[in-house]
Amino acid sequence: MNIAEVKPGITLILNGELSLVLEAEHAKLGRGSAFLRAKLKNLNTGKVIERTLRDSDNIEQAFIERKKVQFLYQDGLFYHFMNLETYEDFFLNKEAIEDVIPWLKENLELEGLFYRDKLINLQLPASLELKVVETEPGFRGDTVKQGTKPAKLETGITIQVPLFIEKGEIIKVNPQTGEYLARA
Repeated sequence: MNIAEVKPGITLILNGELSLVLEAEHAKLGRGSAFLRAKLKNLNTGKVIERTLRDSDNIEQAFIERKKVQFLYQDGLFYHFMNLETYEDFFLNKEAIEDVIPWLKENLELEGLFYRDKLINLQLPASLELKVVETEPGFRGDTVKQGTKPAKLETGITIQVPLFIEKGEIIKVNPQTGEYLARA
């Protein structure tokens, strides 16, 4: 694979390891050959590294299959998921999905990334509906002012929400940015 074809979102095999391209910056300096500065997430360990790639590097694109999975439960360091088509049980190590863990709740449906029929990572939906379990009470007139306050959600994560959001409400959240979107 040529480095010009490398873009964010694709999965590569580098030195026998699966890596997801998070950022890719192509560069061409005067007389030298072109190179690529890439931020890569190792899908086996979950570690993010920065690496400079050249055309001479052996880069191979990995073909990832996306399937619907459902989060079942956590068992120590492992998180268990079920393939919604075949009802097979899969598990992932805590380190591999550290960025997804704060958003997981039982029975949550999300996309599983499979490589050679093995679950390697997860992709959260664009928005999640979560219940506010703890926040300061709102006051009359708070809908007019622009302001935010912290709110703890049912998964345990704390985000900033508008002042008018009350305990017990269900809200839509963007899990990629951790931002409040709307009431559900």
